[in-house]
Amino acid sequence: MSALLDHLGTGITTIARCWAVERRDGEVMGFTDHDVDLGFDGIVFRAGSGLTAKAISQTTGLSVDNTEALGALSDVGITEADLLAGRFDGADVRAWLVNWADVSVRHMQFRGSMGEVVRAGGAFSVELRGLAEVLNAATGRVFQRPCSALLGDRGCGVDLSLPGYFAERPVEAVEDGRLFRFDGFLGFDDRWFERGRLVVLSGAAAGMVGVIKNDRLSGSDRVVELWEGLRAPVAVGDLLRLEAGCDKRTDTCRLKFGNFVNFRGFPHVPGEDWLMAYPVSSAPNDGGSRG
Repeated sequence: MSALLDHLGTGITTIARCWAVERRDGEVMGFTDHDVDLGFDGIVFRAGSGLTAKAISQTTGLSVDNTEALGALSDVGITEADLLAGRFDGADVRAWLVNWADVSVRHMQFRGSMGEVVRAGGAFSVELRGLAEVLNAATGRVFQRPCSALLGDRGCGVDLSLPGYFAERPVEAVEDGRLFRFDGFLGFDDRWFERGRLVVLSGAAAGMVGVIKNDRLSGSDRVVELWEGLRAPVAVGDLLRLEAGCDKRTDTCRLKFGNFVNFRGFPHVPGEDWLMAYPVSSAPNDGGSRG
């Protein structure tokens, strides 16, 4: 930072701005407003990308730093198809002020994530949210009868890579990116994948994930329906991974997954009927069990 301040103090500067965007699938893209490509930290920052940023609002407290980035949609940069598919949702963003004559002289001005994206006229604008944004998320445990863990997460502990908990099949028939039909798909009970995940492993929609609403087995035919259609095209022959689903009930945890020791719910919490109960003259009121 001191080297950059010294450079700015000379009055004749060679300053550019650089942005690095890391998507959740691990792909990293670099952009700069300089007229030639720059490179540091193993990232190539491409010139002529059309990505620019507005002024950054920063404070010394815990309020969220924020700014906005503007850019042109292109086949070599940020594409409309990728935005529609949600590949940039929540992407990590870093922004530097860089001496383009000596890129080792630089200062990171902003780090955060992509928020709301608006597209219009072959261009896009995206809200950039600072690191303090995560402090707005509610945390803590909820005392409820169903399990609060996500199937396969650290709290649950179920290994979804074990045989019987997943299947990989090529697409045989698909409707609107939401309804998938399979022939000869046996070996799993009816509704086995319901509330589970469908992950696209190949094709234009590779990396897309959908939540399974219905899983119906009729003879040897299986129909899988998602709650929401995938936001990228899925073609016949693309490889899918279907993962078992969990309805958060104690019986499911115990019988389907053999994992009741890690159940994260409170099945004996009194329900609303018990909480609203009141004494009546026609029933014994001796303080005994109501069960």
